[in-house]
This record gives sequence, structure tokens and C-alpha cells, in this order.
Amino acid sequence: MKKAIIIGAGPAGLTAAYELLKRTDIKPIILESENFVGGISRTFNYKENKMDMGGHRFFSKSDRVMDWWLNILPVQGKPSEDDLLLNREIPISSKENAPDPQNQDRVMLLRHRLSRIFYLKTFFNYPVSLNFSTIKGLGLWRMFKIGVSYLKTLLLPKREEKSLEDFMINRFGKELYLTFFKDYTEKVWGVKCQDIPADWGAQRIKGISISKILIDLVKKPFSKLKNNNDIRQKNTETSLIEQFLYPKFGPGHLWETVAQDIKQMGGEIILNTPVTRIETDNNRVVRVQAGGKIYEGDFFFSSMPVKNLIQSLSPAAPQAVQDIANGLMYRDFRTVGLLVSKLKIKNTTKIKTLKELVPDTWIYIQEREVKLGRLQIFNNWSPYLVKDWKNTVWIGLEYFCFEGDEIWNMSDENFAKLGISELEKIGIIESQDVLDYCSVKVPKAYPAYFGTYKHMNEIVQYTDKFENLFLLGRNGTHRYNNMDHSMLTAMTAVDNILAGKKDKSNIWNVNSENEYHEEKK
Repeated sequence: MKKAIIIGAGPAGLTAAYELLKRTDIKPIILESENFVGGISRTFNYKENKMDMGGHRFFSKSDRVMDWWLNILPVQGKPSEDDLLLNREIPISSKENAPDPQNQDRVMLLRHRLSRIFYLKTFFNYPVSLNFSTIKGLGLWRMFKIGVSYLKTLLLPKREEKSLEDFMINRFGKELYLTFFKDYTEKVWGVKCQDIPADWGAQRIKGISISKILIDLVKKPFSKLKNNNDIRQKNTETSLIEQFLYPKFGPGHLWETVAQDIKQMGGEIILNTPVTRIETDNNRVVRVQAGGKIYEGDFFFSSMPVKNLIQSLSPAAPQAVQDIANGLMYRDFRTVGLLVSKLKIKNTTKIKTLKELVPDTWIYIQEREVKLGRLQIFNNWSPYLVKDWKNTVWIGLEYFCFEGDEIWNMSDENFAKLGISELEKIGIIESQDVLDYCSVKVPKAYPAYFGTYKHMNEIVQYTDKFENLFLLGRNGTHRYNNMDHSMLTAMTAVDNILAGKKDKSNIWNVNSENEYHEEKK
């Protein structure tokens, strides 16, 4: 039996292993450096309160990915509006949608989407809507300047898009960019927008603009979802979707289920085993060294950070390629999980909620006086993430940082104190309502489009010459991909193996030709 050595047990690595077992006679062996599967898509469990590391909406314009997810975890029935919005346990409504009666937990939930911006102590829709609450929150003078600025982008020649700032101003106008995009984006990435290439915009928000928002506003009353299949919403920009699928116990629930299936089908997953050396010969990878052992194989898949991949090659890569790899940069993040008895902010929307809890899944914190970037409300992702969801609120405070900086190096206690003080400062909680806390670090969460990224193609050309090596996933390709795009790189790699195709351009083209991208961050 041929073997495939897969580096990394995140979505890309697990998808590659699953596809190989389902479609070929190649045995996958996954080597994972951490003691868990799922990568950034894992679910972190703290005293039976579970955290989603980054917020993962299971939505894709790829039918292949949607079908793949639903094959692993079927939808748990069609909920009533009250069930959906009050986060009650969703009953199974039909035999067709019912999961295996022996495993009632192996299901997806259908969730309502709402994400807003918190700015000037006020909520604004994301994407920003042209409605009364926006006008009231910003004031007539700001709205007038935003309108005039946007008209200029329509009537005057477009700016040459050398930076992310140019990209955003061309689509939203300078005033709206300064109001809602500039500060938050710089908080996320730690560099100025004029120093970030326009590629980031093309990767993440290519499909959204004021014109798209206006069109959606007009079409929305005539496009109500009628059945579960409509969750695909293939003609809707990702930032405008209203419903999405979500595993009962968070994204890690799906990937842990996939890992179990891989083992049952004969694959291997070896945790706590970082790859330290990758040996090549005659334009092929022949073996890797990990955890003090040697693993030989016929095919090699890598979702490890491409910087580490290049550093691990033996014989060494050319110095120019090493220099580019060493100059690639990442943005890390750290999150505080806070268990609180209640939030100070109340639900002022028309959406029904339990105990006036705001209905958002996550909130973008635009306030300039705090370092906090985004706030997740896990009760609204799934009630099963919260041990006592009826009486407590479980929230995640996300801070974007560089590994080794002040935020990264804070003690858990001081980091939690920072989060609590900032939430109290902007009026979201009272410190006396905090019941418990935890802290989690996520290194290399976001591949950055600055540093030596503009020379990334030279790494692509070099690694592509190894005919049995396939680079996959967010960090494996150094692209800020969504989960479904990472999965598609793995599926495409297996397609190529089955077809005997050596050209890997179709793997690198995943998420470069399509327009469905995740939101602001």
C-alpha cells in the first residue's frame, strides 16, 4: 500500500486524509505538532464552556464543501423562528434530516447570523447599512461627508490600487474608510493600511461594496429562505448571508468527528509530533523526521507554515528562497474567555432573545480607546458551547498581536484584567459580573500580506518542482484563506494525484478566482 505523509491535522490535512481514504488505496499518516486536531478551527474546552478560536461559520459557495460537511454532520431539522433565535435545542423535524439515532450529537445546527460594529458606544450593522439607526449613530454631518465622499469615487477616476487603503477608498469612499475600516484594520494587522498590499482586499472583501449592499437591501424582501437547501445562498456575498450551519459543539466537533472517521478507515493521526526535517532527492520528497522517528512515503502534504517548511528542507533551499521564507510575517492572536452573569448592553433589535441578550455571534470593537478587536458571544453560536447557557453568558475577547510583544507576554491574570477593564470602559460589562476567565494563545493565526510576501511566487516555483509535495491550507500556502478554501486545496491535491496531474496551479488558484470571502477580519 502506498503511503501519504500529511503534516498538520487542521482542516486541510484532515480533509486530505479523508479524501485519500475514500477515493484511493493510499494510506494517510498525519503528523501533528500539537496535542489536538482542527488547528485554528478547534474548539477549546474550559470547565465545560467551549470556545471557538476565531468564529467559524460553516458556509461555502462550493457545493462540494457543503456536501462534505453535511455528510459528516447532517442538519438537525428545520427550526422554528423562536427555536432559532432563542437558542433552544432544535428538534429533529423530519426523518430525512435525522442523524443516526445511536449518535444524536453528530449534527449541525442552523443558525441566525448577525454581526455588528460597536463604535461611539453604539451598534452599527456590518456591512454598514443605510438606515435610520446608522444616521442617528453617526449624525447628519458625518453621513453627509460619507455620501459626498462616495459620490466622488463614482464620478472621479479610481486611485491606482497600490495598497489596501487605495482598495478600500475605491469601494467605500474616503470618509467611510476612515470611519469604519482604517482603525480596525490597523488594530488587526499592527501596520498602517497604506503599508498593506491591495492583495488583502482582493482576498477578503473583494465581493462587497456599497453598490452590493444597496442591491441586497432591495432584493432582501423578495428572497426569503424557504428550505434547508437555501442555506447554500450561492448568489449571496459571504458578508451578507443571514443563516449558516454550525456544529453542535463548535468547529472542533466536526474535525474531531472527521479524525475519528479517519482512524476507523485505517488512517493514522500522531499527535505531539512536530516535523523537524524534510529530506528530498531528485525533485521528490523521500522522508520526514518527526518526534525522533523517520516517516517515508510516496506522497507528502504540508499545511505547516511555509516558513517552517523551507527551514526544514534537506538539502537546504537556495539562499534566496530561504531569505524570502524567513521574511514572511504572521499576525497572532490571544483570546480571553470570560464567564459573566450578564452583559450591560441590552438587545434593542427586533430579534427575540433570552433575557435580553444581544443576538450577535460576534461584535467588531471599533472603539479607538481600547486594544480589544472583536468580541464573540458563544451563547449565540450554540447553546451547547455554554455549560449553563440559561443563567450565564460565555464570551471571547480577541486581541491581535505579534508573538513576543506586550500582549502576548502578559500573564493570564493580567491579560484577563486588561480585557475586563476594557469591556467595562466601553460599557459592555460590569466587572463585578465576571464569574471566571481563561486565556488561549493562537500563534501564526493570520498569514500577513506584508514583509517578503510580494516575493511569495518564488517559493511557489521552488516547492512546485517537488512533484510529490503538495502545499495546503492557510499556513501551508501563506494565504488568508477561509476554512472551505483550505479544504478545497486538499481536495484539489487528491484530484491531481488521481488524474496523474503534475501541474499544481489549480491548487494555488483556489480562492484567487472566486469572490466568496469572509468578513472584515
